[in-house]
Amino acid sequence: MQNIDNASYLFLPLSEEEKENHLQPLSTEPLSFWRDGWIRFKGNKLALIGSYVLLFLFIMAIFAPFFTSYKYYETHLNLKNMPPCKKFWFGTDELGRDLFTRVWWGARISLFVGIMASSIDLLIGVLYGSVAAIVGGKKEELMMRTCDILYSIPYLLVVILLMVIIGPGIMTIILALTITGWIGMARIVRSQILQLKEMEFVKAAITMGASRKRILLKHLIPNCMGPIVITVTLTIPSAIFAEAFLSFLGLGVQAPIASWGTMANDGLSALRYYPWRLFFPAGFISITMLCFNLVGDGLRDAFDPRLRS
Repeated sequence: MQNIDNASYLFLPLSEEEKENHLQPLSTEPLSFWRDGWIRFKGNKLALIGSYVLLFLFIMAIFAPFFTSYKYYETHLNLKNMPPCKKFWFGTDELGRDLFTRVWWGARISLFVGIMASSIDLLIGVLYGSVAAIVGGKKEELMMRTCDILYSIPYLLVVILLMVIIGPGIMTIILALTITGWIGMARIVRSQILQLKEMEFVKAAITMGASRKRILLKHLIPNCMGPIVITVTLTIPSAIFAEAFLSFLGLGVQAPIASWGTMANDGLSALRYYPWRLFFPAGFISITMLCFNLVGDGLRDAFDPRLRS
């Protein structure tokens, strides 16, 4: 009996003074996955700076050509190869075309190609990888071996064949980038879904009679959004560089349309005497790729649970 009295004494309620001095809130408001990732992303200063620079580039690409008095194709032979000045902020090229206008018009082309190619890769890769993971068995094996065969085709060979069949242009570049560009996304989504399939909440959904479509759309793909967003962010600079590389080789957009790749090709021959003609397009390609990679690294650090401290 004495032991019971002693035990009950240990659980006596606290006085009001003790409550005020010792009791603390048990927890703060719970953070969602996306809100927690955003807080972590804001803590990465380089990624935040990269996102601001990208926002500036997008705004300038949309609005800057409207505020210049020159057209990207307009030639002035009496003003050719002028260095940067108040009248021509980025100078002029061998035909007297304003490089400021051409750089921002080229930004439209390069950013459009990068975003469109990555968007198509996202759509095809997510659908293909998720279906391959959910069906399993021989069908999955056949689908992934098909990816291996497509991935083994030389990239430049695909581009050259498309140029011969369709002809050069923006849509040809996008098609060339997306024929095999979705394979990396498909592999990432497949590996993520194969891990998620073995978790309890998926098994519970199966037990409750949920269809494969519902499990895929409501449970599996939403839980893969972190790696998917990261992969898309890192795919865009690769597509931008591929477009610039193809345009540099003469396999991309054709004159008089301006892109950073064609401008870099035009400025390479004049590097010794007119370096600004190569400096500005090459500089914007480098800055854009750097910023996208910084943002992608920041998203990876924010949303990958294995990298959280």
